[in-house]
Amino acid sequence: MSMSVGATAPGADPEPMMEMNMTPLIDVMLVLIIMLIITIPKQNHSVNLNMPTGNPPANPVEPVVITIDVDFDGTILWDNEVVPNRKALDNKLMSVAAMPDQPEVHLRPNKLVSYKYVAGVMASAQRLGVTKIGMVGNEQFQ
Repeated sequence: MSMSVGATAPGADPEPMMEMNMTPLIDVMLVLIIMLIITIPKQNHSVNLNMPTGNPPANPVEPVVITIDVDFDGTILWDNEVVPNRKALDNKLMSVAAMPDQPEVHLRPNKLVSYKYVAGVMASAQRLGVTKIGMVGNEQFQ
């Protein structure tokens, strides 16, 4: 009884191996990963601030504050007075933007108000040139 060990004829050259040797490829990848880890800069969880130097002014002037409330149904209140329409709001914001020393505008939305009303007030303020605007009462959203 004879047994066939391979598909090649006796005395013929063996066929080349068709698989890629993965060991060198893995070694190169591991070296590259280690080099990447070594060269990554250290993470700083700090924020660089340019703090003022010197003494503060003797009597700082309290800023003028204008409060804009946006009620749950989209009603806009300017210092607790109802603004009848968008045109009146734009006129008031234009007068604030025209001042040489702009007052602070505090925007205080209600927790239940739709975002489109708040975004509309903020967009109008930005479009008309109000630079000192801030959100007040954000703790109600937490």
